[in-house]
Amino acid sequence: MLLTKFDPMREFRDLEERLAGALKFPEVDSELSIVSGFTPSVNTREGDYAYHVEVDLPGVKKEDIHVDLKDDVLTISGERKTKKEVKEKDYYKKESSYGKFQRSFTLPDNTDAENIEANCQDGVLEVVIPKMKRSEKETKKIKIK
Repeated sequence: MLLTKFDPMREFRDLEERLAGALKFPEVDSELSIVSGFTPSVNTREGDYAYHVEVDLPGVKKEDIHVDLKDDVLTISGERKTKKEVKEKDYYKKESSYGKFQRSFTLPDNTDAENIEANCQDGVLEVVIPKMKRSEKETKKIKIK
């Protein structure tokens, strides 16, 4: 059985692309599409001393990104605002696109929440979540009374 992911906006994007072709506009840029949503790509990895979360946020300003931690849940949210303007000899096209996003991650028990760091550079947000050192606890003998 073949499973396909339901995409309620697919028909709108198809219609938008057909209209753009019929009006002889350049191909519609899906990143700036009026009807498409914005869900940033996320890469997570575990290193020896920390967990790393990298979020691709092209076109998002640093001041529009929020990183919050509450009840061991790391939440990355923000808003992307883009404008695209094309002036050609026979047409003029101006598009504005706005989209809010939010991604949440439940942190493992061995994280050091007090020393989490976030850095945004070249459209990529990197959040480093240090691991706490686990001390090897000895087995404790309990006396039976």
